Amino acid sequence: MNDYTLPQTAAHRLELDGRESLTISGVEDVERFDETGIVMTTAVGTLVVTGEDLHIGKLSLDGGELHVDGRIDSLTYEDQGPGRGGFLGRLFG
Repeated sequence: MNDYTLPQTAAHRLELDGRESLTISGVEDVERFDETGIVMTTAVGTLVVTGEDLHIGKLSLDGGELHVDGRIDSLTYEDQGPGRGGFLGRLFG
């Protein structure tokens, strides 16, 4: 286990304030991010956040917390299938 891996029992929580502010706990890794999408591994699977003017305001992998500002359009959990197609392929393909 490396320094950035959370224990298997890590709690996962989402707190959305309007559509402008999102706090996520249980984040294990941020795979990709830009102004229109953020892909992260959480304690319960891959989470994709889409929107406009997205910015990571706070990232603490030690504490497993991520704070996102911007216009949040969707939160989607992606299944861990072979090839990682589907939504991730369309988003970053």
